[in-house]
Amino acid sequence: NWIDRLPPKVAPYIYLLRLDKPIGTWLLFWPCAWSITLAASATNASVTQTGAMLALFGAGALTMRGAGCVINDLWDRDIDDKAGSIFIYVERTKVRPIASGAISPAKAIAFLGCQLSVGLAVLTQLNCIFLGASSLSLVVSYPLMKRVTYWPQTVLGLAYNWGALLGWSAMTGSLDLAAIGPLYVGGVAWTLVYDTIYAHQDKADDVKIGVKSTALRFGDKTTEWLTGFSSVFVSMTALSGYMCGQGLPFYLLSVGGVATHLAWQLKTVNYNDPADCWNKFKSNTWTGGLLWSGIV
Repeated sequence: NWIDRLPPKVAPYIYLLRLDKPIGTWLLFWPCAWSITLAASATNASVTQTGAMLALFGAGALTMRGAGCVINDLWDRDIDDKAGSIFIYVERTKVRPIASGAISPAKAIAFLGCQLSVGLAVLTQLNCIFLGASSLSLVVSYPLMKRVTYWPQTVLGLAYNWGALLGWSAMTGSLDLAAIGPLYVGGVAWTLVYDTIYAHQDKADDVKIGVKSTALRFGDKTTEWLTGFSSVFVSMTALSGYMCGQGLPFYLLSVGGVATHLAWQLKTVNYNDPADCWNKFKSNTWTGGLLWSGIV
């Protein structure tokens, strides 16, 4: 792909950031965009102000998604009591730059420092620095959770949807949990849906190496569990829209459209086909976009 045409010393860092797979950045950005646009509607913010805030959060999402990938790959390069790298055992991820030796851990840590500096520069443009910085503990701890619990996707959801809280606070200068709390809770449920589908790609390897996931926890009952989490996501989205005074387009697109898309995912996904799991996971870009379009 296009990354392979870059200089050999540059390409591994681009792969480390997963820039060839932007879905992660979109999934991190959408909760930010939802809350920013909801706040803009509630406060009659100008298009210019709203657009500038969306751009700032977009830059932050790109930066922090990359930082999260580096942290994840550093933690996952080894597992205690295993000979060598975890990625030797997980076919899909064994060629990642740190696991394959293309980037040393020391260089990855230095690169991570640069990314976090950029993230801090973005954060200092906001009025909620402490709230933003407090999410870093979730980002750092998430990769460890699969070693101790079958629910690591919950921690990922708490981290990935932090932007729902941050976006509202950045726009309004306060944190109205009655308005934005349901959106955050719904976003966490959404993450449990899409990342459980994602985790089904690696379930055979995960069993061999002893790491845990909701895919293994739910097993043959995955569809039933994800139907429940999808219902939470849709209902919490509707509640947040109600608390923010949204109108008919919101309920048609953000609620009805999202519900329809999630139903399609769960109706058609093949949990035993890694390629289909990946495609369904990627389709959640459209889930986030549908929700945002209704707010707009």
